[in-house]
Order: sequence, then C-alpha cells, then structure tokens
Amino acid sequence: MIDIVIKPADFEYDVQSLVQAFYQGVEFQVNNNGNENSSENRAVSCGYDDIKITVNIGADSFEITVNDQNSHMEDIVICDMSDRRKAKNELKKLLYNMLSAKTGKVLPWGNLTGIRPAKIPALMMEEGKEESEVRQFMKETYLLSDEKLNLALGIAKRENEILKGIPYKEGYSLYLGIPFCPTTCLYCSFTSYPITMYKHITDKYVDTVIKEMEYVGGALRDKVLNTVYIGGGTPTTLEPEQLRKLITALKKHFDFSNVVEFTVEAGRPDSITEEKLITLKELGIDRISINPQTMNQETLDVIGRFHTVEDVIDKFKMARECGFDNINMDLILGLPGEDVKKVQATLEKICELGPDSLTVHSLAVKRAARLNIQKEKYEDVRMENDTELMEIAESYAKKMDMEAYYLYRQKNMAGNQENVGYSRVGCEGIYNILMMGDKQNVVAIGAGATTKMMSKDRLSAKRIDNVKNVEIYIERINEMIERKRNYFENNEFYTN
Repeated sequence: MIDIVIKPADFEYDVQSLVQAFYQGVEFQVNNNGNENSSENRAVSCGYDDIKITVNIGADSFEITVNDQNSHMEDIVICDMSDRRKAKNELKKLLYNMLSAKTGKVLPWGNLTGIRPAKIPALMMEEGKEESEVRQFMKETYLLSDEKLNLALGIAKRENEILKGIPYKEGYSLYLGIPFCPTTCLYCSFTSYPITMYKHITDKYVDTVIKEMEYVGGALRDKVLNTVYIGGGTPTTLEPEQLRKLITALKKHFDFSNVVEFTVEAGRPDSITEEKLITLKELGIDRISINPQTMNQETLDVIGRFHTVEDVIDKFKMARECGFDNINMDLILGLPGEDVKKVQATLEKICELGPDSLTVHSLAVKRAARLNIQKEKYEDVRMENDTELMEIAESYAKKMDMEAYYLYRQKNMAGNQENVGYSRVGCEGIYNILMMGDKQNVVAIGAGATTKMMSKDRLSAKRIDNVKNVEIYIERINEMIERKRNYFENNEFYTN
C-alpha cells in the first residue's frame, strides 16, 4: 500500500499521477482520514513494502518525504508560490527525481502528467518561440526522453500544417454522444449501456437528444461550426431510421456550410449493417471508425467483444463497397495476454485491410472497468505496454504511409506510454486535433457528454456536464439545457 498525504490538500492530481506512473498496479490512497469518501484506488498489489509519501506545502516551498520499512528520503524545493503553474512544475520535478532515485526507473514522459503533451509546444510556437527554446523548456521542466519530446514537437508542427486553411479560430466543434454498446468491454469505463437492455428507450433517447440539439443550435446560430463527431458508446447500435432521424434533425438545427469533417464512430463491427452504412453515406458522413482493438480472436473473447476477426474484415470491406474512403481503425496495446507476436499479427491484418488512419491506444485501466474490479482473475496475465510495442505500431503505420498527427495521454497508462493517431495525408481526424489540442470550444450533447468552453488563453476551461445515466438524462433534459443556457447567456464564447 502507498499512503499519500498532502498537507494542505492541493496538487493532488499531479502527485497521484506521478506516484501511479512509478508504482503501476500498487494499491494506494490519498489523504485517507478513515472515511468512506477519501480518495482511494484499489489495484493489484505488486509486493512493495508499505510506502508513505508526504508532501508539505509551505508559504514558499515544497518539502517531500518518502518512507518505507527500509529507507527514508527527504528533500525540499524553494519556489514562488504566487505562480501556481511554475510552483507545480517545481513540485513535480522534485517528486519525480526522488521516486526515480528510489525505484531506479526513468519514465519516458518524465514528470509530465497532463493529457495533452503536444499542447505545450504548440502554444509556445504560436507565441513565436524558436524550436530550440521549446526543446530546452520541455527538457528542463518535464524531463522528457528525446524520443517523446520529438514525438510531441513533431505532432505540434503537423497539427499547424493540417489546420492551415481551416477557420477554426473563429469556430467550434460539436459532439453527440450515443451511450449504447452491444456489450461492455472488459477494460471500458465509459458511459455505455448494453443495447439489448435499453432498446425500449432508444427512441425516447433520440427524441431527447434532438430536444437538446434544438436549443443548442438556436443558441449558437451565429457561431461557425467546423467539425461534428458522433461518438459513444457505439452510435451504430441505433437502427437505420433512428440514425436518419437524428442526423436529419442535426442538419436542420445547425449550419453545415463550414463543416469540414463529419465523423460517426461505427466502432464495434457487431453493430454494423449494410443498411446502416448506406444510411450514413446518404446523410453525408465522410469519416467513420471501425475499431477491432485487436485482431486476435482469443483476446477478443477475453475482453468481451462478441464478434470475430472475420467480422472486422467483412465489415471493413463492406464500408469500402459503400463508398467510405476515410476509415479509421482503433487498436489497444497492453490487452490481457498480448505480447509482441500477437501485436505484430494484429498489425499485419490491419495492413492487409489498408485503413486511412490508425489510432494506437495504450491500455489505461480505470477504476470502474471490470478489468480492475475483477483484477484477481488477471493477476497472472501479461498486461503491459512498452516502447518496443509502440515502435512496432509506428513502423506498421509508416508501412501504410501514415504519420503521427495527434497525441494524448491518460492516467494509469500501461508502460507510461501514450495514445497516438496516425493517418495518411488528408485523412486526419480534424475533430481529434481541435479537441485534444484545446484549440477551440467543444459543445457536447447527450447523456454523459461534457461541453468544454475554453478560456481566452486556452490554458483553462469551463466544463458543462450532462448526467451520465440515460434514464435520468431523459427525465432531466430541461435541466441539462438550462445548464448550457446559464453559461451561454452569462459568459463570453471565446474564439482564438
């Protein structure tokens, strides 16, 4: 068990994220006062002795101690606490160096805990900083490896090239959430509901989304819409007539004259039919995603995806025959039992299909996922990711003439790695770049959807959350609309 104590309680996310990165799979608790509401995470114990990490926050310093049964470490750093951002960076550097010395580990992403590594160099370059200055800052502040620094810088530069000619600085993006799936995957903690159990309310859900859509479209009638993304869940769990009703209403309530990309995440092949694909094509969807996660049948069975590898192949070919020429595929590295050979086997099959973009995810097990809740079943199963696997994926992407174009990270990522989107030139997911780079506001509709309204400097954002539960969302839709109304009528809608 790792016991983290922060006095007074502050910077919790950053401290917790760094500790988890060094001690993946070890049980920990943060500021546990013996009550049920303490911040706590239970994961697989890895045999470490009990460790206590204490962060004392003073008026002008951080003092950190790391104790276990065999050793004691302590250090202090003096910093200007009036500048919270700089102070946080000093805290993270000190904690990283202490944990690195104790464990003997060097993390590829250093002490970087944010989920948008390319955003920092992108903002610096927008301010006119030279690349050498950006590199020096990133190395000295976040202690990144050269490999990861090159990745973040390369993606920041490519994003700028891709976005040239798109008036995104005056616009916003729209997300619609369809929270139904054929089944819930072992690793998943997203808001999703098995379609078989909720089919009786899908019509009502579509009607409710349209009601929210009608308000948002009216409130933003004078704003420029750049991209639209329908995600989930699995949007193609809806029937063809439901998809048609939803998208027809969407085009009625929003001005699509400046939309450069319209994506529907088809996702699970067991949700796809030819009729649905034809419907999407007729309605103007120009980008879809078909996501196997792995092309090894044994792994598919373990993670609860009740379709076959052949289903993936058949549905991909069906989408091509229906005229889709911009198809993404998602993979996850670090799934149970997946070693180098299995990852290579998956990528060989993907290469044969020839998608237009490939998103490579590192497994990140969230607390609510069955893979964590039922962790004792998988204690002896390999669930690791590392630089070698990421490099294998990158090499196959290059074989398909793809380059990395967007990047993000999450807590608990296997091997302290990242998620990377690769694509052929002209097939990049524009929504992904805009959303992950915090380059514009993203307005979100549907159960569990989160609207993110950026501050003028793009360094912070106001979140407007819709409730996750489908039935409660339907029941309280007027409240969800009122939350957005309160923001739109009382706050500036910043553009860049």
